[in-house]
Amino acid sequence: MINFIQDWYRRNFSDPQAALLAVFMAVTFSVILVMGDMLAPFLAAIIIAYLLEGPVQYLQKAWGSRIIAVVVVFLLFMTVLLFLVLGLIPLLYHQVAEYFQELPNLINDGRKTLLTLPESYPAFVSVEQVEELMTMMRRAIAEFGENVLSISLASIPTLIIALVYLIVGPLLVFFLLKDKALILGWARDFLPQDRRLLLKVWSEMDDQIGNYVRGKINEILIVGVVTYVIFALMGLSYAALLAVLVGVSVIIPYIGAVAVTFPVAFAGYGQWGWGPDFAWFMVAYTVIQGLDGNLLVPLLFSEAVNLHPVAIILAVLVFGGLWGFWGVFFAIPLATLVKALLNAWPKPPGEAAVQLPEKRQQAR
Repeated sequence: MINFIQDWYRRNFSDPQAALLAVFMAVTFSVILVMGDMLAPFLAAIIIAYLLEGPVQYLQKAWGSRIIAVVVVFLLFMTVLLFLVLGLIPLLYHQVAEYFQELPNLINDGRKTLLTLPESYPAFVSVEQVEELMTMMRRAIAEFGENVLSISLASIPTLIIALVYLIVGPLLVFFLLKDKALILGWARDFLPQDRRLLLKVWSEMDDQIGNYVRGKINEILIVGVVTYVIFALMGLSYAALLAVLVGVSVIIPYIGAVAVTFPVAFAGYGQWGWGPDFAWFMVAYTVIQGLDGNLLVPLLFSEAVNLHPVAIILAVLVFGGLWGFWGVFFAIPLATLVKALLNAWPKPPGEAAVQLPEKRQQAR
């Protein structure tokens, strides 16, 4: 057994570049796991600065001054942030409150509809089963209400933390953009001079991660706006709330589209009941999902690395379990990073690089 471990270590870590890459990745993952909560504003600022770097570079080439480009892009970013904080979030809060006020009526209407099933299909559905289902739903809603109440009672510390993030986060974004060259030069001083493998992996991942994140944000915005316009034109009471849910659902490949269908259908049924309006509403929602998966995603992610659906779902489960929302959001780039590491890892002569399964279909 010891000889087997020694042989495996010599084959995979005898190259100093491989050892450097392994140490770098281990330190990075350890810091995020141990200090992720404390470093959340800094990590979020890095992500936002990474996204804004593209517009900054474009304006810098056009105007010849990085500081002017940084100031302009940062002011636009702050405008969007203020719109979200002062405009969109209060609207969503209001619609969420209305939705939960209407829940008892929606449950009663659903109960009346379900009670007609035992009459039509007595061999498959009984009144007792319907009553048991409604009891389970009431219990789940009551537990959810208790959780919301406990959150509201502890909302003052949460609001203080959110206020700190809103102040510290934009400042970090500004300085990360303004002093990018200085910060990167400082970080390079801690790395060995010979870092070819590390640079190879980073150069492979840089464009892919940037394209993926920018494409995913564009997808969220396009799907959310189109959904809101269509739902608003149809007269849906909770158009903004459901549009945000549908837009955010594209973050989670495959699972998100299925999960968000239930609240969308529930809201449509609560407003129109069974009938032509509800049918057209669900047709419109199905068309949105179909165009997103078959038209928008291929256009936005045509240059991204393709991964097999099994690899994507496993990445969502693993990284989502480790880092929550951000793990889900970056599941595909992180899975691509793992693939790049396996392919770039130095191999003894005669051994082929490990390939993760791929499929010519970009995941949502």
